[in-house]
Amino acid sequence: MSSKSLIDENGEVRELTAEDFKSFKPLAEVNPELLAKIKKGVGERGAQKAPTKVAISIRVSPEVAEYFRAEGKGWQGHMDRVLKDYVAEHK
Repeated sequence: MSSKSLIDENGEVRELTAEDFKSFKPLAEVNPELLAKIKKGVGERGAQKAPTKVAISIRVSPEVAEYFRAEGKGWQGHMDRVLKDYVAEHK
């Protein structure tokens, strides 16, 4: 690769040049073990042996969607717990 760093003074990846691209090598040449893992799918999740949830499509008001999405990652699981609690209280 070129001697010029790919990282700029702000710690960001700088815009790549034609010279940069010419110096790149195929992954198979640089790291064949990594390529084999990628092709094999190492680290990917397989199908669930016993699914614990049912996939559905639901339409909710914008306020409800915004409320749960504002919680960030895991908002769908939280919505599921809220609904489970509601079901348990109303049996």
